[in-house]
Amino acid sequence: MSSTAVHTAGQVIRCKAAVAWEAGKPLVIEKVEVAPPQKMEVRLKILFTSLCHTDVYFWEAKGQTPLFPRIFGHEAGGIVESVGEGVTDLQPGDHVLPVFTGECKECRHCKSEESNMCDLLRINTDRGVMLNDGKTRFSKNGQPIYHFLGTSTFSEYTVAHVGSIAKINPAAPLDKVCVLSCGISTGMGATLNVAKPKKGSTVAVFGLGAVGLAACEGARMAGAARIIGVDLNPSRFADAEKFGVTECVNPKDHKKPVQEVIAEMTDGGVDRSIECTGNVNAMISAFECVHDELNSTVYNLYTNNLKSGIQGWGVAVLVGVPNKDDAFKTHPVNLLNGRTLKGTFFGNYKPRSDLPSVVEKYMNKELEIEKFITHQVSFSEINKAFDYMLKGEGLRCIIRMEG
Repeated sequence: MSSTAVHTAGQVIRCKAAVAWEAGKPLVIEKVEVAPPQKMEVRLKILFTSLCHTDVYFWEAKGQTPLFPRIFGHEAGGIVESVGEGVTDLQPGDHVLPVFTGECKECRHCKSEESNMCDLLRINTDRGVMLNDGKTRFSKNGQPIYHFLGTSTFSEYTVAHVGSIAKINPAAPLDKVCVLSCGISTGMGATLNVAKPKKGSTVAVFGLGAVGLAACEGARMAGAARIIGVDLNPSRFADAEKFGVTECVNPKDHKKPVQEVIAEMTDGGVDRSIECTGNVNAMISAFECVHDELNSTVYNLYTNNLKSGIQGWGVAVLVGVPNKDDAFKTHPVNLLNGRTLKGTFFGNYKPRSDLPSVVEKYMNKELEIEKFITHQVSFSEINKAFDYMLKGEGLRCIIRMEG
């Protein structure tokens, strides 16, 4: 245990935090009080954090019930400062990644190998308080400041439930692996854990933002022979090559549906597709572009195909989050002919059990993280990170908490 941890354990810590006082207004660096961790909680010193689009979405308060003042942030790396009652598998000095979801290890989901949707700690964007007592651990001059996603990493110190903290290799550079606690793992896991493309296969990825490029990176790691990137923004195509993309398609360049374009490019459809936009039309295209495309020419033959065992083998995985009222339809024949449609949350990774092994993929040089990090700013410049994202510039901006 460090001397600093001994000195601060059990006491309120005063530190800097970037507070969102109002929706859409620049964050303000404030001196806040961070209370000690309570039962099954951990207080962390955040060293590096990153901005994710989810932070921006809720900061803008578009379509949700606003909850302010609030401390955002959920992609980060840090060190355990102190632990609360009942915490046995973490201790001060441990290097960790806080995660926006969790793993209690006790509920039926955590005990199942097929789910990472913990009953206790699954993502909750509305809750701004701690589970233990329904109170915040942040305050300023007695005024409570709400938490975000149970992490609130835009603060030099934060408190989180132990189930939302992954202990990692202390040799891993936190200024790099901090981005693994959300978007990169989500996209990569969607490919490696859910789509599971075989070596030499063909993969289409819809949406070439950070999550989509992470899905491409997963396809590259799996040994896919062709990775087709689909995006409406052609400015993303050049950088996509760094992530293994072999061909790019802009739906606006074609008069026919993009699923038909891809089917023609691939002699009937891709083996796997991953949709990372949240757009309903992209979801339909991602599903209908997997092998093999059943168009009107062969529609009248589908019954004979089924009887003879000729079926598609394509798998489509939905990653993007749609608007709450969205719905899409596709012809049942697309399922009868053997296509599979799946969804995923956080790439099917269990935070505490699986994230340490994802970090090791980076340490073993299987996973390349550096190419996702396009900007770095100091904590005092955190609003620049918001500007970069709002302008669509870059992928991930690392925010250094010190300096």
